[in-house]
Amino acid sequence: MLPDSAQLEIIERQLGRKPRGITDLAYVTDSGVPVVLQMRSLVDDKPFPTLYWLCSRDLYQMIAEIETAGGVKRIEQLLAQDEALRERYARQQQAYVERRWQAMSDEDRQKIETLGFTELFSKYGIGGIAQWDKVRCLHMQYAHHLVGENLVGEWMDREYGLRERLAEIRI
Repeated sequence: MLPDSAQLEIIERQLGRKPRGITDLAYVTDSGVPVVLQMRSLVDDKPFPTLYWLCSRDLYQMIAEIETAGGVKRIEQLLAQDEALRERYARQQQAYVERRWQAMSDEDRQKIETLGFTELFSKYGIGGIAQWDKVRCLHMQYAHHLVGENLVGEWMDREYGLRERLAEIRI
């Protein structure tokens, strides 16, 4: 569902600029505040491989605190120690890549091929990462978690109670 005018106003305040490339509201709070945007893969003929974009300032700040406290390193250590977890994470990366291709319009898909970006969109997973045993950008991981299966987001819910804190989100 595309954002209505009130939601677009909120998104603009959240981002500090007019949004571009939104194809859908991927996740909104119970009170209707946009939290995750689904994005076009090409914006002004430039690649934008992030399918799910976190737009909430409140949630962004909560996750920034987790990153600052070493969250990326902690989850990467868990991945390094657990082969089954690494395999599950790699499957989630592949599913993200496949979902991104499915979400593209035929026009964008053709243009991506013409512009030579096919490998980029086939190789890079959540957060634009090519090494699928590493974690990049907890914000994008959590955005994906709110609309799909994502073990990093599940971990943040368990360790930091983010899911319970979604009701605190205002803009």
